[in-house]
Amino acid sequence: MTAQDSKLGDTDDKIFVGKGDEQAWLTLALANRHGLVTGATGTGKTVTLQVMAEGFARAGVPVFAADIKGDLSGIAEVGEAKDFIVKRASAMGLNFQPDQFSTVFWDVFGEQGHPVRATVTEMGPLLLARMLDLNDVQEGVLNVAFRVADDNGLTLIDMKDLRALLDAIVPDNGKKGADAAEDPLAAIRKAAQGFGNVTKATVGTIQRQLLVLENQGGTKFFGEPALTLKDFLKTDRDGRGMVNILVADKLLQNPRLYATFLLWMLSELFEELPEAGDLPKPKLVFFFDEAHLLFNDAPKALMDKIEQVVRLIRSKGVGVYFVTQNPVDVPDRVLGQLGNRVQHALRAFTPRDQKAVAAAAQTFRPNPKLDTAKLIMELGKGEALVSFLEGNGTPAMVERVMIRPPSARIGPITPDERKAIMGASPVKGKYDTAVDEESAYEMIQKRIAGTAATADVQAGGNGGGLLGQIGSIVGTIFGTNVKRGRLSTGQVIARDVTRSVTNQVIGGMAANIGKSVGGQLGGSIGRTLVRGALGGLLRR
Repeated sequence: MTAQDSKLGDTDDKIFVGKGDEQAWLTLALANRHGLVTGATGTGKTVTLQVMAEGFARAGVPVFAADIKGDLSGIAEVGEAKDFIVKRASAMGLNFQPDQFSTVFWDVFGEQGHPVRATVTEMGPLLLARMLDLNDVQEGVLNVAFRVADDNGLTLIDMKDLRALLDAIVPDNGKKGADAAEDPLAAIRKAAQGFGNVTKATVGTIQRQLLVLENQGGTKFFGEPALTLKDFLKTDRDGRGMVNILVADKLLQNPRLYATFLLWMLSELFEELPEAGDLPKPKLVFFFDEAHLLFNDAPKALMDKIEQVVRLIRSKGVGVYFVTQNPVDVPDRVLGQLGNRVQHALRAFTPRDQKAVAAAAQTFRPNPKLDTAKLIMELGKGEALVSFLEGNGTPAMVERVMIRPPSARIGPITPDERKAIMGASPVKGKYDTAVDEESAYEMIQKRIAGTAATADVQAGGNGGGLLGQIGSIVGTIFGTNVKRGRLSTGQVIARDVTRSVTNQVIGGMAANIGKSVGGQLGGSIGRTLVRGALGGLLRR
């Protein structure tokens, strides 16, 4: 396709978005310079998003988009040649032809799409603190917990792992006399205190915030098999980009979880993808709906990381498009990186609204022929002010256009249609069943059980199983199963050496086990020492 296609309007290197006095073209080679789609509720943002997603998919670019209301799901089904659609297409010189696009549905709760999971380790302390709404002190303790987990080979997969770890780093204020029971987690508690003052009260607050997240369904997000982001970077057998839709109507009931989840996905893409330079088209386009939730009450440290990821992910071949009501919802230092703009109508009934409209108008390159601020309030449904980047990478002057009609269905699909699409999905069966492999919770329980078994042997019992028997044998050889008051100086030294060696051996065994247990768990343990821009693990 070397010239404009009369049926679709697109060319080899551009996507036809709309037409007014001038045609609005989104250049594929500049699509990774990010973008912004704004406008009041009911002005056509979702249709614009669908038009752009269709254009990218036709060009062979995979798409990820969050579907807040369910309307975007229609992209998976054939469009209808309704009168108003055919009329609008004809007015733009297009011959409307119904179409549909290969679609994969995802759902954190696993109800209307394939489950989307991440491990706690991959989420990292910064994003998890944001998800839990922790203050600086609580976030500091969470960072300590992650560092202790890293140093001790304790892989954090799900919520019970994190809970067990938090319990393990709480200071032990129990009996300290010679007859006191051996604390199986003493090394972990000591390591935690070595990084700062970890108090029981602070850990308790974090535990309560975890409970809130669990009650909101957050437990379904953490676990395995964790999402492999390469599954987003696929094309169908016709060479078209797959459209990945996150079903987000229920997820949006917890705005912080929604925003943090999408930010985690961006950070994972940033960490995983290699440098790509300037490509003729993006590797992936990421639509972030309700983008204002990402920036609301975000602390400076997180804002710095967001800005860094948005600025640098362009070189990985990923285009990020924020969708929100007003450009002022996006901080200036991020807004300046969004080169491709589509502005639908805004309503201004108060002086505050009028200031917001004026601010929105100022984000466009002026057009001497247009009063941008006035037009923003006059635009009809389906109309927009558009400014895309031109060949030299500078924004074009703002133009008023009518957005072209989508080729696929406008509006949601039925439950039966969704079921059929999921039944034919290329990732069917890969994520649908949760897996609970050995991780921090089980490792900590083994440490506790091993100490309890040794105590049974000391008391003359026969219990403890294999771990208890091994502990008894080692303790007898080195004299470490004798009460503290009866140890000689040599036995004390032998005991400390034995514990040190044993801890190193256990840590090495845990790492080796992790590497052999499947890609997700093994990868997590193998990467524990290096964290990326947003606190997740680097995958190098």
